[in-house]
Amino acid sequence: MVQALTELDKKVDEIVSKYRGDKSALIQVLIEIQRENRWLPKEALKQVSQRLGVTLTQIYHIATFYKAFSLKPRGKHSATVCLGTACQVRGAPRLLDNITQTLKINPGETSADMQFSLDTARCLGCCAIGPVMVVDGEYYSKPSRKEVEQIVSAKEIES
Repeated sequence: MVQALTELDKKVDEIVSKYRGDKSALIQVLIEIQRENRWLPKEALKQVSQRLGVTLTQIYHIATFYKAFSLKPRGKHSATVCLGTACQVRGAPRLLDNITQTLKINPGETSADMQFSLDTARCLGCCAIGPVMVVDGEYYSKPSRKEVEQIVSAKEIES
């Protein structure tokens, strides 16, 4: 019996075919799957394993080694709070409290509506303007609780 291909199956096939099934392109294949889904579904990884002839263990090794990959569903929007030393002494814990209260999630979690994922970082490389929060690639220096709420609301409206 032939199973119908899901949209995910089709997309993974397109991505793998783009690299002509070359196993040396594994990381790039995973990057593209992550870009499409915001995470790496197990079904997609199994399919990549079969199509590239790479063991699932090897794929999981890479997917868990690089912080850029997620094996859990991620929100449409990504928020990261810097907890590096410079940001820490300038109020990063308060900023993190403000965003956790606003989003109602803790670092490493995704909101139930799949709109936001929250993470922390040891350093975002902009110590002079800390504490810093990055939302969808935009940097925010010293945002107040009200500004955090406005940023989150604006992102929700964009969705």
